[in-house]
Amino acid sequence: MKWWKIYRLRLRRKLALWRAFRARRQLSIHQDNTSQIKKGDVLLVCTLRNERIRLPYFMKYYRELGVKHFLFVDNDSDDGSREYLTGAADVSIWHTTASYRNSLFGVYWMNWIARKYCHDHWTLTVDVDEFFVFPFCDTRPIPALTDWLDNSGIRSFSAMLIDMYPKGPIDAQPYKEGQDPMEIAQWFDSGNYMLSTNYEYQNLWIQGGPRARLFFSDDPYNAPSLNKIPLVRWHKDYAYMHSTHMLLPRGLNHVYETEGGEKASGVLMHAKFLNTFVQKTEEELQRRQHYAGSREYLAYHNRIKDDPELWCNWSEKYINWRQLEILGLMSKGNWA
Repeated sequence: MKWWKIYRLRLRRKLALWRAFRARRQLSIHQDNTSQIKKGDVLLVCTLRNERIRLPYFMKYYRELGVKHFLFVDNDSDDGSREYLTGAADVSIWHTTASYRNSLFGVYWMNWIARKYCHDHWTLTVDVDEFFVFPFCDTRPIPALTDWLDNSGIRSFSAMLIDMYPKGPIDAQPYKEGQDPMEIAQWFDSGNYMLSTNYEYQNLWIQGGPRARLFFSDDPYNAPSLNKIPLVRWHKDYAYMHSTHMLLPRGLNHVYETEGGEKASGVLMHAKFLNTFVQKTEEELQRRQHYAGSREYLAYHNRIKDDPELWCNWSEKYINWRQLEILGLMSKGNWA
C-alpha cells in the first residue's frame, strides 16, 4: 500500500480515538468496580438498551467461559436492565442518554472504555444477543484460548456471526428469563454466504444467512454484515471503526486464511430471532437510532407482519462447535 494510504488510515484511527475521547463526556458512571480488574483478566465490553430479560443467561454464559469483568454502557434503559446489573462485583456500568446513532452505534463509547480500562487485556466486545463459540469451548475456557493466542503471537481473533432461529414462527415459543436462547433458536443456515475482501482495511466482508435470504432477498448486497473481530488483546491506540467488523491498525484484520494456512476462528451465535424480536423491532423503528435510518429494522418490520418463518429445507440444527468446523464456518487452525 502506498505511503499516503497508510497515512490516511493513521489519521482515521487518530480521529476515531479523538471522537471516543470526546464521547466520554456523554457517559456518567453508575457503578465503578474497575479497581477489581486484575492483570490477565479477560474483560467484556457491551452497549445495551432494554435487555433485562436476556441478561441473566448472558451473564451466566460469559462468567462460565471465564470473563472476569463486564464493562457495560447502558443507553438509557427503562426496563430494569441497569438495576439488574447493579450490585455485581464483577460489573462496571456507565449510563448515557445520548444518541446511539451519533455515537456510531456505541462504537465511540466502547472505544473510550476499552482505551481507558482494557489496555493489555484480552477483551471481548459483543452484544447481549451474541454468544461466543470457539474451538474446544465445551472443555476449555476463554483464558485457554487467549493463552494460546499469546503464545502464537496473535493479537485478534475473528468470529463469524451466525443467525440462529426457531422452526416455525419466531413468536411461537415465549422466551423466559434465564433460559438458554438456543433451546428455542436451534437452527441456522449452513451455507448461503457471500465473501469479499475490503481492500483498504483488509478485512473479510461476509453476508448471507437467513437475513439476506428472507429480509434482503431483493437486495442481498445491502444485507447485514456477518464478519466480526470480537476478541482482541487490546492496546490503548486501537480503535474499532464500524461495530466490531474491522479495526485499526489494519493488521488486526488479518484473521482469515492466508498462504501460511487456515487461521483459527470462532462464531458468534446470534440469538436475535426470539419472540421478543417483534417488540424490539417496533421500538427501534420509532427510535430511528440504527444504521441508515434503521433500514435493517424496516426490512424486518415489513416481513415480520406476515409472520414469516426463517426455517427452510436447507436449515441445519445446531449440535456443537465441531459441527460448525465441519461446515467450514469456523476453524481450530493449528490449535490442538
